[in-house]
Amino acid sequence: MAGKVFFSVSMSLDGYVAPEPVPVEDLFVPGKQDDPGVQRWMAQWMELQQWVFPLRFFRENLKLGEGGEEGRDNDIARETFERTGASVMGKRMFEGGALAWPEEAPFHTPVFVVTHEKRDPWERPGGTTFHFVNDGIETALDQARVAAGDRDVRIAGGGATILEYVNAGLVDEFSIALSPVLFGSGVRLFEGVDASRVALEPVRAEPTPRVTHLTYAVRER
Repeated sequence: MAGKVFFSVSMSLDGYVAPEPVPVEDLFVPGKQDDPGVQRWMAQWMELQQWVFPLRFFRENLKLGEGGEEGRDNDIARETFERTGASVMGKRMFEGGALAWPEEAPFHTPVFVVTHEKRDPWERPGGTTFHFVNDGIETALDQARVAAGDRDVRIAGGGATILEYVNAGLVDEFSIALSPVLFGSGVRLFEGVDASRVALEPVRAEPTPRVTHLTYAVRER
């Protein structure tokens, strides 16, 4: 039986999933670290994701050492990882991640990158192989479904790629970790959503000390 297609993101209280974009390379080039725009981006991103960093699962998955917090946040992070048999992401997310992820990328499953360029698969230690798909989001999803088997496919991001899948009617479910921060501007996840065809059915809401986890099933309106 085929699994679900889902996404899971952190979101600010005013609806943003990332700060205002800056050039990807600027975030990781030592000479750019003192740039006010880069510093602002990093500070906002860290604040948005602050619920993840202390978790035991996060530390284990990125090989950051032993220890870390347990509890419901940690369980949700682990459950999200364990249900995922393959991931799909956009080119921008891949380019940023390729600069930031450790050599053993944190997916440990096949990842399908939606892009316009032709490129051979890129295999990383620990079970992650990036496959580059240059003929559309549906082809990338078809390949991810095959790779995932009976597990789920996660649309990893970024926001524009997630929105493409939502508007195409290809997402079954999503979860948002609603973080108590305000951005004021940035990348809105649902900016441009086709609300005429997308209906949501609440599945569960789980508050924790740091965030509120909201899960919805997606239905065609």
